[in-house]
Amino acid sequence: MALTGLVLAVVVVGGGAAIASWRGDGDGAGAVSGPSAAPETSLPPSASTDADADDGQNADADDGQDADADADAEKPAPSGTPRVPETGPGTFTTARANGKKTGSGPLRRYSVQVEDGIDVSAADAAAEIQRILAHPRGWAAHGRGSFQLVSESEGADFIIRIGTPATADKLCLAQGLDTHRELNCETSEGVVVNLRRWVEGSPTFEGPPSEYRHLIINHEVGHEIGIRQHMGCGGRGKLAPVMMQQIKGLDGCRSNAWPYDEDGTFIEGPVS
Repeated sequence: MALTGLVLAVVVVGGGAAIASWRGDGDGAGAVSGPSAAPETSLPPSASTDADADDGQNADADDGQDADADADAEKPAPSGTPRVPETGPGTFTTARANGKKTGSGPLRRYSVQVEDGIDVSAADAAAEIQRILAHPRGWAAHGRGSFQLVSESEGADFIIRIGTPATADKLCLAQGLDTHRELNCETSEGVVVNLRRWVEGSPTFEGPPSEYRHLIINHEVGHEIGIRQHMGCGGRGKLAPVMMQQIKGLDGCRSNAWPYDEDGTFIEGPVS
């Protein structure tokens, strides 16, 4: 099980921050069923990760990991966004929800965990991630794989965790990834999503945080399904590839959160 970069690692260069991604391997329909709460789960100290800003994980390291840093992290969050605590207890609640399989191709089961004590519901996060993976412009809709939400981490192929900046740093650092309390990364168990990126989005992304979450998940899952390298901008004015570390800067491309355009064409660029 490999995820690149949930946390999915994110690197952003917006007003001057660089984001590194590491290897990990980190939209639509599908209702989540089942109870919403699960017992607390502590992360094993041996978890490995990848860091990815803006898009998910995957570091620029040769080992396949991927981390992305956010340069403009000090930019104020949009008004009305929840407060992002810097630290948390380091324990997680697993969403007790099971979803239907979506897509075609190799099946990858995933579970969703949210750190305790933050203003994000595990059940709500799982439902949102399930919708992201079922989006008509996502991986599942174009035969790149199928995905299914499961309520038990033991039966999952990978885990998507959302944690406070300090906890995300700790999980990512266990694999040698320095996420500076700003980035996402990927570990040997799955994707680590920095709560700040989940709640506030990225200063380089021209869209609301809810749309940026698609980029985080799609970038990291892209690493999970075998796209190990990052991409660059394919040309001024074009949509940025989802496998581009958009948090580092767009290089003339336009912000984009989905692997495919509305016509079903894969959005790509030069391998970076």
